[in-house]
Amino acid sequence: MVTVVGIGADGWGGLSARGRAALAEADVVLGGPRQLDLVDRHVLAELREWPSPLLPALPGLLDELVDQTVCVLASGDPMFFGIGATLARVVGQDRLRVAPAVSSVALACARLGWASEDVEVVSVVGRPLAALRRALAPGRRLLVLSAGADSPAAVAGLLAADGWGPSELTVCEQLGGQRERLRSGTAAEWACADCDALNVVAVTCRAAPGARSWGRTAGLPDDAYDHDGQLTKREVRAVTLGLLAPRPGELLWDVGAGAGSVGIEWSRAHPACRAVAVESDPARAARIGRNAAALGVPELSVVTGRAPAALESLPAPDAVFVGGGVTVDGVLSTCWTALRDGSRLVANAVTVEGEEALAAARRKLGGTLVRVAVSRAAPVGGFTGWRPAMPVTIWSVTR
Repeated sequence: MVTVVGIGADGWGGLSARGRAALAEADVVLGGPRQLDLVDRHVLAELREWPSPLLPALPGLLDELVDQTVCVLASGDPMFFGIGATLARVVGQDRLRVAPAVSSVALACARLGWASEDVEVVSVVGRPLAALRRALAPGRRLLVLSAGADSPAAVAGLLAADGWGPSELTVCEQLGGQRERLRSGTAAEWACADCDALNVVAVTCRAAPGARSWGRTAGLPDDAYDHDGQLTKREVRAVTLGLLAPRPGELLWDVGAGAGSVGIEWSRAHPACRAVAVESDPARAARIGRNAAALGVPELSVVTGRAPAALESLPAPDAVFVGGGVTVDGVLSTCWTALRDGSRLVANAVTVEGEEALAAARRKLGGTLVRVAVSRAAPVGGFTGWRPAMPVTIWSVTR
């Protein structure tokens, strides 16, 4: 049995009776240096720091200690962006007990007078800072779980560089402890260089004049993306995402991804949505990564390779979009075979040959065909007329 005990900056004095009992019964206590220091004078167990890197070593470490009573120290609530969820996957839920403390999010909201349900939490602990961009919206309140003393300045720098310099920042240090401190300022003028390593950054988003703010619904402006013309255009993208119907926790294959727009907007739909962009052109693949970071979903996975061979080692998808390569032998059949019951496949074509491939797939597998034709207003001499874009044929089917 492994017991995870949440501990705050108030140390031993803030532990619950259950947490103290678990520590008293332990043969080995695992944790980070700061957490172990908080209990050093109060327990008789062997104190061991986590190995680095942690995740690869964790299964072997727990196997080594399988015959001992193990207690793990974690900051605040171990099941909220903490080690608790990782341990549940490694040792199994039936071998895990958790004694949580008050989370840093709860403490920060209490100090700031913020309603927890109105706050979005972004962790930059072991995660790219660029993920913060997805949460930016005028007036939105964010709590950023910091990776250390440098995180507040990094958060301020990203906000200022992206046109959110007027945003109000409050750094909450050592919450719940004797050295608790709150310091405030704006992102553009942030100058605090001596932040405590244990901190949470509270952000009230304010945009500077001219700053762009992206919505989370499908159909971002085309100029939100860096591209070389290989881009699923805004109106077609909105229809395509509507047919793909992203749901939390689902994985998308974006095959022939071009600029990555479909996979990126799938990922922006919900923090738990995941996407793999498959692109054969190395320059485009690199561009997809940059677009994903710029639009707040740096976790999007990019695979440089040609379908269908590049699809063989990917995890099974919940939905597949084929934006390029519908005429390549084996692409549609491989994508269809990879789907589970209830999964969706959407494929787009702009050529006659592509339409023929989609029509053949529909005859064999069912589904629906839709043709989308978009015209945009443009100058015609001194007047305004309609300039049509190439029509796009969309095949969608549920397995």
